[in-house]
Amino acid sequence: MSVTSVAKDLEALTMTVTAEYDVSVDRAWQLWADPRQLERWWGPPTFPATFERHELEPDGVVTYYMTGPEGEVHRGWWKVLEVEPPRRLVVQDGFGDEPSNAAAGMPSVTMRVTLADRVDGGVVMTMLTAFPSLEAMEQMLQMGMEQGLTLAMGQIDRILAA
Repeated sequence: MSVTSVAKDLEALTMTVTAEYDVSVDRAWQLWADPRQLERWWGPPTFPATFERHELEPDGVVTYYMTGPEGEVHRGWWKVLEVEPPRRLVVQDGFGDEPSNAAAGMPSVTMRVTLADRVDGGVVMTMLTAFPSLEAMEQMLQMGMEQGLTLAMGQIDRILAA
């Protein structure tokens, strides 16, 4: 599996998932920039994602839904805060149809993705999630966020090998 570490910091209210891939930064960026590639890995294997809107630009909006094994649909959105291809993406990440229609009782988080060259070749992808409160962090972790991201990012190697 490509995920090399998951670090939770309860004081800083962050979770950092780090993965390594044997491709260039430009190739790794396409995993985020191309919604059809993003669909192939965003979400755990049993909850595939479908991206409906994909505006990967400052103030852009990305909307998607994941379909569970019983056909249940879970909607999510990103509000793009910063984008610096091919190195950095910062989004507000939440549940619901879109940022203006966020799901009640569900916190949104800030997700910072960075892509850096490895010294020995390849790329390190770091996804840092910042939570608004300890309660929000605990809620998201209890919902399986750590396992979901780990499983999702574990699907990337297969995409890159194709």
